[in-house]
Amino acid sequence: MAQILYVTNILIDFGALAQLSAECDRIGIARPLVVTDAGVKAAGLLDRVVAALPGRAPAVFDGTPSNPTEAAVRAAAAVYRTQGCDGFIALGGGSAIDCAKGVAIAVAHDGPLKTYATIEGGSPKITAAVPPLIAVPTTAGTGSEVARGAILIVDDGRKLGFHSWHLVPRTALLDPELTLGLPPLLTAATGMDAIAHCMETFMSAAFNPPADGIALDGLRRGWAHIERATTNGTDREARLQMMSASMQGAMAFQKGLGCVHSLSHSLGGINPRLHHGTLNAVFLPAVVAFNAQTDSMRREQRLDRMAQAMGLTSGSDVGDALRDMSARLGLPSGLAAMGVTADVHDAVIAGALADHCHKTNPRTASADDYRELLHASR
Repeated sequence: MAQILYVTNILIDFGALAQLSAECDRIGIARPLVVTDAGVKAAGLLDRVVAALPGRAPAVFDGTPSNPTEAAVRAAAAVYRTQGCDGFIALGGGSAIDCAKGVAIAVAHDGPLKTYATIEGGSPKITAAVPPLIAVPTTAGTGSEVARGAILIVDDGRKLGFHSWHLVPRTALLDPELTLGLPPLLTAATGMDAIAHCMETFMSAAFNPPADGIALDGLRRGWAHIERATTNGTDREARLQMMSASMQGAMAFQKGLGCVHSLSHSLGGINPRLHHGTLNAVFLPAVVAFNAQTDSMRREQRLDRMAQAMGLTSGSDVGDALRDMSARLGLPSGLAAMGVTADVHDAVIAGALADHCHKTNPRTASADDYRELLHASR
């Protein structure tokens, strides 16, 4: 049975950060822990958040790694407890927001983090005891600010998903002003992450018409503006539209993702230095071709409908358009350009088969299929 749930209070506009204190009051957060990273702090964005909280003295954890780990969750949880916090403000990209979700699990539940991972049957164990979270994204990519999931590397090295409606942020403050200083390659990589979310969730065969509509509109906005945002980081309209595309992709992917993310999660766990959005951009053309002939894709003309949203003539043009866009954005042409070699393929395939996104791809992938997808993305 399909479940369709949209619950986050989303405030999107230039200047939305000014509503942060009022949202803390509305939700009941008196002593927040700001979860962020060193880069966001160095860019001066942490100072702007603190300035938006007059009368409050937030605690700060700025040690979020680019791929958040269970060790970082433990360190942030210690700050939360010692500082007497009662909620979270996640400031940054998907890493900071996902890290904050991990901390929310940790401070309210006992046991190692993997106990609560989706593939370990842990989702029902995440309860309403998790403290409230406000998300303030500084990139336009993951959409974690409106999502029920988090991706974290646990102590045994696996990159796992954690999913619960209790983890959905109470408020998402989407202020494009915070993305104006984002470097071009990070703009491109995070933007392709958002586009991958819109495309992959639209390809999923699950029944969720509202998610399909949101995904197609997000794809249209993202595709039309990612190059503008990358080449001119001060283009305010492009930044606004990319932030919307990111949010829309995550609103839609409650429907499910697929092989792109199965592969990206697995390979990103093996080599955490690889950027998730860049991996998605590399895998997306091969997965689109792999999915193209499935019954659900043909019956509902999903490839042609994506092509239309991208301003293309035919669904057969989608793969080449994705490759051309990545090249224009300056992203790697394939796995080899990212330093990924065939000796890790067996481990990547094993992880992909176990990933929570594997089962929602419109076409079931075997180990051999994943090997072909890796070969096609080399």
